[in-house]
Amino acid sequence: MANLNYKMNILVTGGAGFIGSNLVHLLIERGHTVLNVDKLTYAGNLSSLSAIENHANYRFVQADICDAPAMRSLFAEFKPDGVMHLAAESHVDRSIDGPGEFIQTNITGTYVLLDAARDYWQNLPEASEDEANHSSAIIHQPSKKSFRFLHVSTDEVYGSLGETGKFTETTPYDPHSPYSASKASSDHLARAWCDTFGLPVLITNCSNNYGPYQFPEKLIPVVILKALAGEPIPVYGAGENIRDWLYVEDHAEALLTVLETGKVGETYNVGGNNEMTNIDLIKLLCTILDELVPVSSDSSIKSYSDLITYVTDRPGHDLRYAIDASKIKNDLGWEPKQDPKSGFKQTVQWYLENETWWSAILDGSYKLERLGEA
Repeated sequence: MANLNYKMNILVTGGAGFIGSNLVHLLIERGHTVLNVDKLTYAGNLSSLSAIENHANYRFVQADICDAPAMRSLFAEFKPDGVMHLAAESHVDRSIDGPGEFIQTNITGTYVLLDAARDYWQNLPEASEDEANHSSAIIHQPSKKSFRFLHVSTDEVYGSLGETGKFTETTPYDPHSPYSASKASSDHLARAWCDTFGLPVLITNCSNNYGPYQFPEKLIPVVILKALAGEPIPVYGAGENIRDWLYVEDHAEALLTVLETGKVGETYNVGGNNEMTNIDLIKLLCTILDELVPVSSDSSIKSYSDLITYVTDRPGHDLRYAIDASKIKNDLGWEPKQDPKSGFKQTVQWYLENETWWSAILDGSYKLERLGEA
């Protein structure tokens, strides 16, 4: 976008989820106005946004992105300068147990949102009054020229890597799970709406996120909470699967950078420059816990790592993901701020300090059970 001084109206889908809530906090902090649209499925948690729920620049609407009339109405009412589309079913294990919801939300929902955005965008003026007058006004009016649609995706669409190499923006798609296949489909739809209809779409593909407000079914919170409860810490297979770990607040910064300065039609890979095997990551988390909350002297274990238990691997478990994030660094100047250790320690500390947040989830229907055994 031409002027980074103005404050945007940004429609965020999935803003009550893990990445979405961290993004919404950042957008409000930067002075933007946010309409958070979330269906509030099991992973949507409004308590992650309690600090800003009454902020003048924030509004929440519970709605399904598959509801076309609702989406068109929200576009017409809110008049966004940009869309940041994060709403998705995202857990691989759940996609094995119930792929239908992933097809519906990730594919049909993305189609509905793209079409609502296209209808809205086509009826915007070619340029706002500020743009026509070359103004640097703080308040910006939506126009065809300024509008952006950011589609947020995953590195899992690229499939699995061997021992060497990294995913680039031109790596062929090769999804292996219902989740990654549904996200690959949504990426193709976003590109088609850009190429066919001219909708100003940008796409990001990120590596594994971690940090505050992550739903406790994902690896890192599972390890932390199992360890604190003194329960076995499950490791799939031999724990040799490798992921590139990206701190969620770094990811939120990247998303805003792409929305503001990215080139329409381009894809940007977002990574943490932080590859680790699952077993090395789990042992690191146990070491951090040993430091912050040492095991009791009368415990049957000497370290939280004694709780590690190897379980049967899940079907279609990709061996290695690794992101080449040089494009977003070279073109847009973004790179992760957290080093390979600092982000993990901050995350463990956050879970230790926010028991009220995660205990409220565990008191409900979700009990850290394993999914996706097929």
